[in-house]
Amino acid sequence: MKRMTLKFILGVLWVAVFLLSSCHPAYKVTKTEGTMVAIDSTWDVNPDAEAMALLAPYKAKVDSIMLRVVGTAEVSMDKGAPESLLSNLVADVLRNAAGQVLGKPADMGLINMGGLRNVLTEGPITCENIYEILPFENSLCVLTMKGVYLKELFNNIAACHGQGVSGMQLVITKDGKLLEGTVAGRPIEDEQLYTIATIDYLADGNDGMTALPQAEKRECPDGATLRGLFMDYVEQQTATGKKITSRMEGRITVKDE
Repeated sequence: MKRMTLKFILGVLWVAVFLLSSCHPAYKVTKTEGTMVAIDSTWDVNPDAEAMALLAPYKAKVDSIMLRVVGTAEVSMDKGAPESLLSNLVADVLRNAAGQVLGKPADMGLINMGGLRNVLTEGPITCENIYEILPFENSLCVLTMKGVYLKELFNNIAACHGQGVSGMQLVITKDGKLLEGTVAGRPIEDEQLYTIATIDYLADGNDGMTALPQAEKRECPDGATLRGLFMDYVEQQTATGKKITSRMEGRITVKDE
């Protein structure tokens, strides 16, 4: 009898659950709304005193590191296609940094415009400035690839309307087609091997650089972040009494077809 009662109770509960779950109407999203909230200095007008006091010792420590002056920029440098002062400088730093792998600079250096996130302004350069320009944990990769794939890379760069380059000279059209590409002023030979210093993000074929994964060889030294390499370059130049500068050299020029 007890067993029958238990079965009856369980049966009633199951039916109740089924009926309750089936009675709920199907909900549908009929409208969504949103507004933009600007995150700017407006929110700093009335800072929370308790929070500020809590953060003060940590801020002082961070400021002592980030506001340290490591060099001086001779001119303001920004990024921009097809060529810019800042992208030329960073590409040069990468190309020369390949010396720790090859024992000499790479044939070429390559950095994407999207990896440069701020302007290097004329005057004192702080660690904070360098972090603002190079906020990502990108690392040096030195690639060795055949000329036939290098030509593909030149087409990739042209399709992006220019990237930061060093050691190569490209002529492209306004609609992103390659007209001419050389390395150190010489035409590309399909079977010849060339070295390119870039970052791991691009070496993986990202940001349109689909030719790079076809490299014959890839060497990425441990701990060689682009930000660290750039910091080292600035400090080395400063130690010899030099300011940080760059030049527009016609590395990528745009012409009508």
